[in-house]
Amino acid sequence: MRKNADNLVFIGFMGVGKGSLARELTKLTPNLYGLDTDDLIESFTNTKIKKIFATAGEAAFRALEQKTADWLAQNVQNAVISTGGGFYKVNNLHAIGTVIYLKADFEWIYRRITTAHNAKKKLKKRPLFQEYEKAKALYLSRQEGYEKAADIVIEMQSAPIEEIAQNLLERVGLPTGRDL
Repeated sequence: MRKNADNLVFIGFMGVGKGSLARELTKLTPNLYGLDTDDLIESFTNTKIKKIFATAGEAAFRALEQKTADWLAQNVQNAVISTGGGFYKVNNLHAIGTVIYLKADFEWIYRRITTAHNAKKKLKKRPLFQEYEKAKALYLSRQEGYEKAADIVIEMQSAPIEEIAQNLLERVGLPTGRDL
């Protein structure tokens, strides 16, 4: 049994739109809070993700993700949680809430990041997306894990973010501000 079934936990590759969809959902649902696991880690450590990778390494960062997952499972309810691309590997993912895999083709994600108005900033904050071929290989290596971890799969290329958000709320049975 899920401890926090009222939480929605977004997993998927970096840049797929987890944060964007979370922000859209919190606009539509006055009873949900939006949280980002990378922001929580930066707050816990008072260090930027890129610096954690550079100074302590990926293993240390993954340990911080697990610590964050433990905290979320014990303390957070009524939240839409966007996660980092590797967060799906934490050992208690389903204790946090309903796991929703945001899926898209690598090329779509790459175009989304590199054509954004703040593309330089988006690329800079993603240490594992610095080299195209390495990023694509990482994307391919994670697809099966995302699929296996998910309770729900959402195709991000299927519609505008507003429509995806509305459809997801209907699918999970959450009221919108218009329904209250």
